[in-house]
Amino acid sequence: MHVNFVVLLIAAIVPLIMGFIWYHPKVFGTAWMREADMTEDKMKSVNMGKILGLAFLFSFMLAFSIQFMVIHQFSLYSLFFGQPIDDANSEAGQFFKTIIDRVGNNFRTFKHGAFHGFLGGLFSALPIIAVNALFERKSFKYVAMHVGYWVITMMLMGGIICQFS
Repeated sequence: MHVNFVVLLIAAIVPLIMGFIWYHPKVFGTAWMREADMTEDKMKSVNMGKILGLAFLFSFMLAFSIQFMVIHQFSLYSLFFGQPIDDANSEAGQFFKTIIDRVGNNFRTFKHGAFHGFLGGLFSALPIIAVNALFERKSFKYVAMHVGYWVITMMLMGGIICQFS
């Protein structure tokens, strides 16, 4: 199994597109600005190139980690780590090939990836955002907006990665 960097780069664009939509003033942007104590002046005083570049880098890092969550075959490779699975004459190589021939493409759908993206958002994004919000004294609305964004975004990223990698 090889990492498909093209698919990961495509998936890394998803948070940027979703952010443009989700945090648009006609969707949740105005409410987000109020809950985050953000002003128009603060928005204008930033280097958007730097922010978007770093956001894309972090999104790529997220996409890279999501592939291990949504593509179950990666765990099979980890079980055989250090074994000569590339050698078709070795016992490990023959056993590995038998397994891959039987289950190599199981659960490789958009729907399955989206399901695991949902779980990732729920069990990763929610606790991280909620803990930060507790200490920052942010509202439930603040948490719900960000968690909703990340759950949907990770579902789309997981679906893309699982289906097309």
